[in-house]
Amino acid sequence: MSDDISFNQVRYLLSAPTIKQCPDDVGKEVAFAGRSNAGKSSAINTLTNNSKLARTSKTPGRTQLLNFFSLTEDLRLVDLPGYGFAKVPKAMKKEWDKNLACYLQERQSLCGLVMLMDIRHPLQEYDWQMIRWASQAGMPIHLLLTKADKLKNGPAKSVLLDVQRQLADERLTDNISIQTFSSLKKVGLKELKQALNTWLTTDT
Repeated sequence: MSDDISFNQVRYLLSAPTIKQCPDDVGKEVAFAGRSNAGKSSAINTLTNNSKLARTSKTPGRTQLLNFFSLTEDLRLVDLPGYGFAKVPKAMKKEWDKNLACYLQERQSLCGLVMLMDIRHPLQEYDWQMIRWASQAGMPIHLLLTKADKLKNGPAKSVLLDVQRQLADERLTDNISIQTFSSLKKVGLKELKQALNTWLTTDT
């Protein structure tokens, strides 16, 4: 496949509480992961130009299911449960973490992971865990430093460079790309689309 994907044509497919309820494990899909306050749903809505596609809330942790969106018959986007922040019972959080781990480890159609971090609070403990897992699994990962509109260009660039430096110090640069992003201002939207197109349309 060589044509760019039309993200505006995405449609909601289904929500799954466990990997057993996920769509058939065929084709390709890219998953969006991040802390519950990182702006995952907002980024997906900006990407697809559909403000009502993914649920957004001022209460972190509302995304409790694996939410699948269909781009074509065999290409999908996935909004994963937020991690590390939601104020929920420990038993429920443990179940979320288990379902998330099962999906990441077992899903054969997963071809890339977009990981979102608030540019003001990057590389928290859970972020490092996810990055290290992806690196060990050989999973391509695209880091989005979200809410870039909260900082001026200079400080935003400094955070980007600092995150790159920390990843290099940990020798975690293979298969990892990084950019700043703002759902509000649509900053970095073109770069995000390019990354997703590469993953979803490259024959493997």
